[in-house]
Amino acid sequence: MKNLKYISISSIILLFVSIMGTSCKKSLDSSLDITPHDRLTSNTVFATVSTADLVLNDIYNQLPDGNNWDDPFDNWSDNSICGYSSRNSRTEAQQNNYTPATLGFGNNSDALNLGWQFLYTNIRKCNVFIANVTASTLADDYKKKRIAETRFLRAYFYHLLWMAYGGLPILTNPLDVNTQGDAAFVERSSSDDTYKFIATELTAITPDMPTTSDPGRATQGATLALLGWVQLYHHDFAAAATTTKQIIDGKLYDLYPDYQNLFLDNTVNKEAIFYRQYIAVVKGNRFAGIGGPTFTKNGVETSWGSTDPTQELVDDYAMDNGLPIAATGSGYDAKHPYLHREKRFYQSIVYDGSYFYNDTIYTRQGIKSPNEIDLSDKNDATQTGYYLRKKVQENIPLGSANWDGRTGAQNYYYFRYGEVLLMYAEAQNEGVGPDNTVYDAINKVRARSALPNLTPGLSQDVMRTAIRRERRIELAFEDKRLWDLRRWKLAEINLNKPVHGIAITANGSGGFNYNPVTTPGGNLMFDASKNYLFPLPQRAVDQNAKLKQNPGY
Repeated sequence: MKNLKYISISSIILLFVSIMGTSCKKSLDSSLDITPHDRLTSNTVFATVSTADLVLNDIYNQLPDGNNWDDPFDNWSDNSICGYSSRNSRTEAQQNNYTPATLGFGNNSDALNLGWQFLYTNIRKCNVFIANVTASTLADDYKKKRIAETRFLRAYFYHLLWMAYGGLPILTNPLDVNTQGDAAFVERSSSDDTYKFIATELTAITPDMPTTSDPGRATQGATLALLGWVQLYHHDFAAAATTTKQIIDGKLYDLYPDYQNLFLDNTVNKEAIFYRQYIAVVKGNRFAGIGGPTFTKNGVETSWGSTDPTQELVDDYAMDNGLPIAATGSGYDAKHPYLHREKRFYQSIVYDGSYFYNDTIYTRQGIKSPNEIDLSDKNDATQTGYYLRKKVQENIPLGSANWDGRTGAQNYYYFRYGEVLLMYAEAQNEGVGPDNTVYDAINKVRARSALPNLTPGLSQDVMRTAIRRERRIELAFEDKRLWDLRRWKLAEINLNKPVHGIAITANGSGGFNYNPVTTPGGNLMFDASKNYLFPLPQRAVDQNAKLKQNPGY
């Protein structure tokens, strides 16, 4: 968010302590009452645009910090696993053995910042901002614009909670248990009513949102994208198609011409609808030092290798003729599995024999490569035989300088135009069937990656399969996959069996054998009776007797 100003942590603490309610004894001598000059109060904070904006910018700063996560959310799905065993995706997600007391969501350093307390703290910040700006003497046009933005942010935080936990306590005013007692505790609304609240909020503010804004700020396009997504998640297909069609018809957005460079960009580009912008070193990210190939030239550890793509994902990349590898006529050769694959495969995956940064990466066995597939969990080398290329900047110093130096500057996308096209295609196919507009939307995404158009005359079921595969590939490593598996009710299938890597060995005839192997910790388990929702944290249930725990926990 290059144009957003950030207030220091200490100032934010002082600010919100003042705003959220402190009390002191009234002086016996009123003559001693003076205006303090060493702290911020609600009256001073919301008296000027510049100071009020500092509060709002802090709320923006609580949005998912995805390019700084050391355990991205795709690791909770069948797309990838974490290359080291200490993170939550390995200790909890793979076996889905978390409990209300152990679920490891906390703050913005965690995958998708799904912590209950963290997100409700952000919602409270939104409510405080809205209440104080509404009551302030600031100009009406400022109030209208910034309150709409804040309601958008509040809806965004609510939608994360809703997808994770289901029905929620809906809070639109700042509550204070110290002054309100038990009245501050609210019971959960149903999942349907929570969806209606989010959708109604987004619909109401859309006219007040700007069509363009400073980098990183929410716009009308962002509002419609979030609305279309929650409608799609709720299976409200007609509404989702209508909403996403508004974005398409508005012609404010288009596809970035190069898929790979899109994820290395930090500019305002035509595909970016809502995103987090980074500035190297100043407000940068450490994604390359976390997510890329572990070892490069001379065995130097340049990355932690937090994201190892699975064989299941690799097998979903099409051939360059557009056909899935298992389709008749695809041309796939199991003895040369990386030949003639679609462009996004080469732009997203580092595989055995491919070049990265300053070295050829070998994950094959038997040649003493530091990147040899690690099937015993002994170090950070790949545990699938693959590494991540997508989003990894190779033109910056990798290694320890990037682990903590935050030298990365690429955007993290919450919503982009490519996803909107696929959301529309899916919603329209589900609601109406595979009409010409469905083909137009999905074929535009495919064309960017030099894939031919889909065959005309597909049935709704076949088109559904094509859209889901396209969505998996196009949005790989953008933290969308688990939500898709949940809403499609496929998690009980895809996350209830082992995920695989590839063990490559010389065959003695000048070629190689490619043998799928179960990855360490990759025997996934999913209980459909409860795991479609996460458990509410036990601490929250203990604090609020009106909260009812999700079934099965």
